[in-house]
Amino acid sequence: MERNLLKQFQKYAHKQIVERDTDWHWLSVAQHHGLPTRLLDWTYSPYVALHFAVSKIEDFGEDGAIWKVNYAEAHQHLNAVAKSVLSKFGASIFSTNMLADSLGNCVDALDALHAPNYDFAVFFEPPALDDRIVNQFAYFSVLSDPTLSLDDWLASRAPSGPTVNWAKIIIPASIKWEVRDKLDQANLNERTLFGGLDGLCSWLGRHYWPRP
Repeated sequence: MERNLLKQFQKYAHKQIVERDTDWHWLSVAQHHGLPTRLLDWTYSPYVALHFAVSKIEDFGEDGAIWKVNYAEAHQHLNAVAKSVLSKFGASIFSTNMLADSLGNCVDALDALHAPNYDFAVFFEPPALDDRIVNQFAYFSVLSDPTLSLDDWLASRAPSGPTVNWAKIIIPASIKWEVRDKLDQANLNERTLFGGLDGLCSWLGRHYWPRP
């Protein structure tokens, strides 16, 4: 349903978006506002990642996790054209414009690069759409196969080819309250990461929730 979702989003959201030349920009905006897409949210900050791992009180009875991935090593699996664009800019991560230059303007062009026993992950920075993107040090990843999960892709990297340094760090349920309290003391919370009245109300609602 990805193509239909994006089409309908473009139809109704065009008044709010000035830059609408590539699917990568549209997908970034859509993901940012909650539309289901194949993109995954990431952050450069381990503290921001930790916040999201312990932000939902209803999940405090279960372990959480943080995923760490070396995107520069992941990009060693890209084709020569994409690698040359990164090299041209002296970068290890893409922008939306760089993605368009190397992989085409639309997700169909990305899908066309999928082949049996060959898929790749791309990490890219979205435009600075608002303070939330900036405050969260956010970036996205996308896979060449929309039905493939990133953890399966990471596990499938052949030892004979380029490896990708990654780890899954477990946050035990038993320490979630302590981690949450320390993040709040460090001013890492919904109010500072989301901003606006929505972020303020989310923070207050959680902060004053009665502890069991």
